[in-house]
Amino acid sequence: MKDPVTTVTGITYDRDNIEMWLLTAEEEAATCPVTKQKLPRDIELLTPNHMLRRLIQAWCIANASYGIDRIPTPKYPLNKSHILRLVRQVNNHQLCVEALRKIDALVIENEKNRKCLEEVGAIKAMVTFIVKSFKERKLITGLEEALRIFHLVWSPTTENNKQLVRENHDLIEAILWILRSEMPKNQVTINTHAMVVLKNVIEVSSSSLLSGLHPELFQEMVNILRKESKHYISQQATKAALQVLIDTCPWARNKQKIIESGAIFELIELELCNTEKRVSELVLCVLAHLCTCADGRAEFLKHAAGIGVVTKRTLRVSSATDDCAIQILGSIAKCSATKEVLMEMLRVGAVSKLCMVIQASCEDYLKKKAMEILRTHSYAWSNSPCIQVYLLTRYPG
Repeated sequence: MKDPVTTVTGITYDRDNIEMWLLTAEEEAATCPVTKQKLPRDIELLTPNHMLRRLIQAWCIANASYGIDRIPTPKYPLNKSHILRLVRQVNNHQLCVEALRKIDALVIENEKNRKCLEEVGAIKAMVTFIVKSFKERKLITGLEEALRIFHLVWSPTTENNKQLVRENHDLIEAILWILRSEMPKNQVTINTHAMVVLKNVIEVSSSSLLSGLHPELFQEMVNILRKESKHYISQQATKAALQVLIDTCPWARNKQKIIESGAIFELIELELCNTEKRVSELVLCVLAHLCTCADGRAEFLKHAAGIGVVTKRTLRVSSATDDCAIQILGSIAKCSATKEVLMEMLRVGAVSKLCMVIQASCEDYLKKKAMEILRTHSYAWSNSPCIQVYLLTRYPG
């Protein structure tokens, strides 16, 4: 123990451990681990056990010769009223910058502070501050802190948070404004926080908001991908941009806007120089969505490395990547299978990979899909050494 505290049941625990227990437990499970009695979840009701703490510190001093370090006297925990006062100061023009800096320090410190900030309405205060900055067109000090606080405090399971952002067009416009702006300093950090905030907002946004997104949003996501391929932005921001594209793809109008923004070219370029597993999974997922429509397939085939990069990733990254790769190759083989395309699939090894999928330890539905592609175009690939008769007849359709 470093900071012993006593619960209302009379049992003493280390503060960090019992606070985490209470913060993460379900309402019914918030009980004393020893007595099994129900405990209030308000961590302010934990009483510091000063006598035990002094005994622990005395023991540490007595055993200093054995390399035992003295445990420092812990800080007295912040109470909710103090945090609430800081959150309210964010709305005060004269106090907001200093308040944001103090809240930012609290957020970084520990999970307990983040939970408390969420309870007192920090998300609402950050949204108000960000939108106000956008409407006044002022890149004022504090935006970086406000974005980071939103990012770290945000919880998608909180109904109040969802209601606050699910129809908030102004917040999305504000984030896009931040991404397009030239910051005096910390551009990469601010853009990273802004992209993570945008991803969080999009994940809980309403269908009406998502179906009416402006083309500028998708153009900005493409700009993020372009910057990543040139190492001008963080990979965290790139993953957030890819997730935004995935979450908005189900709407046909969005899919068309994404294609028109030049996303497919940039996705392929990004994947050509990518070495990170999760980025590959996200890139191929977006491509699989976009290749379900004719314009998407046309743009995909315009890139000389399109089929090649998808082929290369098959059976080399993860089962999720394999799923998306087979979807892409299946869409191309079914709807865009010109003689030139079929020969390109043969030339870059896509046909060989489809044969390997059948023999690999993949899911049965992937093997079935690969077999379907091979059978459909066996006439075009029949002279290839990688197509053997037993592969076309061994697995019945």
